[in-house]
Amino acid sequence: MKLIPTLVACVALLSASAAVADSRVFIIANQPDDSGIDQCLARSERCGANAALAYCKARDFVQATAYRRVDPDEVTGAVPKTVGAACMRGGCDEYVAITCQR
Repeated sequence: MKLIPTLVACVALLSASAAVADSRVFIIANQPDDSGIDQCLARSERCGANAALAYCKARDFVQATAYRRVDPDEVTGAVPKTVGAACMRGGCDEYVAITCQR
């Protein structure tokens, strides 16, 4: 009879681990524009929440759990260095990480 509570506990633990939400981090170029939304995302300010949420929903995720500026060095060689006209507006090598969750 002591086996039944142990089995119930094991099943509950397995069920809880299966319910962990799917989460993914997207690294995107921080595109400066006149709206200022790029700075909201890069500085993790509240004003970037709607942009991050829209980005996640466009990729079939339910919510954005985090967004922040990312240094290109944090991304192991996958992010190319920006040169030329794109650097004129101060957007060189600036990226944002948005964490989306299902």
